[in-house]
Amino acid sequence: MSGRKTIYPEVLFRLESQEPVALATIIEAEGATPQVPGASALFGEKGLLLGTLGGGILEAEGEKRALLCLKKRSSVYYRFDLKGEDLASGEPVCGGFVWILVDGSPGDNKETWRRLAGALIARRSGVLVTQIDRGRDDRVEVGRIWLDEKTADQEAGTLLGRFTPELVQARRQEKPVLIREQGTSPENGQAFFFLEPVAPLPRLLVVGAGHIGQALARQAAWLDFDVTVIDDRADYASRDRFAPGTSLVVADIEGAVREFPVSSDTYIVIVTRGHSHDAEALRACIHSPAAYIGMIGSRHKVALMRERFLGAGWASAQEWDRVRAPIGLKIGSTTVEEIAVSIAAELVQVRSRIRETQAGEDM
Repeated sequence: MSGRKTIYPEVLFRLESQEPVALATIIEAEGATPQVPGASALFGEKGLLLGTLGGGILEAEGEKRALLCLKKRSSVYYRFDLKGEDLASGEPVCGGFVWILVDGSPGDNKETWRRLAGALIARRSGVLVTQIDRGRDDRVEVGRIWLDEKTADQEAGTLLGRFTPELVQARRQEKPVLIREQGTSPENGQAFFFLEPVAPLPRLLVVGAGHIGQALARQAAWLDFDVTVIDDRADYASRDRFAPGTSLVVADIEGAVREFPVSSDTYIVIVTRGHSHDAEALRACIHSPAAYIGMIGSRHKVALMRERFLGAGWASAQEWDRVRAPIGLKIGSTTVEEIAVSIAAELVQVRSRIRETQAGEDM
């Protein structure tokens, strides 16, 4: 599971709004399960607010326990089996089991959530360390610490020293690591440390605020991209046309693209209103380290633009071959929304392949 999660900043938002919330997280999973360690769901007094534990009976049980934890201002750490054998009974039949932590008082660690949210805004990745202390009477205490390169307090320094190999493993593989404290037992109480890597969402730069740019921005936000839209028309790149959370830039297209902080986790989609603007945007980013550069257009348009770029020395053949054009997966799309779906699907495909490659290199 990726460490790029939107749920944790939402925890802070709800806490600062004085809203009671409970955070449920899968800590351990074995066998076939609908979700993996790190999957989280945020519950309020009326039920699920954000995220998922995997749906179905598993999530219904999580919601039931979360509401009870909110009422009692307590936390619980429990096992849920998915080894039912009777489909007709409605039992979960995936075949595995999960251990779930329901933190009924996330506000006890408000400063940690504040540090985590601040790090993500500054585009710093780190590791959220959750300490779970489970007493003999099943009473659960939850402590959390945020670790990144800016962390300097003594408690964080102690954890860095104790769990350095595990912290490195979690960050490299972008997967949580569970540590059971030595010497603990169900009879005498148990202590666990859940090391969960958390990173800023990958950036998506949509160049062009027309109908396709608008539809893509909406879909990409659902797919966990941090979306920015650039256009030189204020009436198109306007707040009433885009969802909250979408960053809008109204400026000269070529200059704005050139000034955008492109990094290896930036995805760029060029869908402006004309060939000349497409060319300007592409010239501004074709030498960048972006993970993905895609441009809309027919095969004829793309061939002509390739000839122009190579002939003018604006790009090498190798640089041009990085550009996805025509853009999007071939799904027979014709409408605006279908074209946006094809582009979004290609973004997810590229992102998944990059993560698989990175995980393989860290094995």
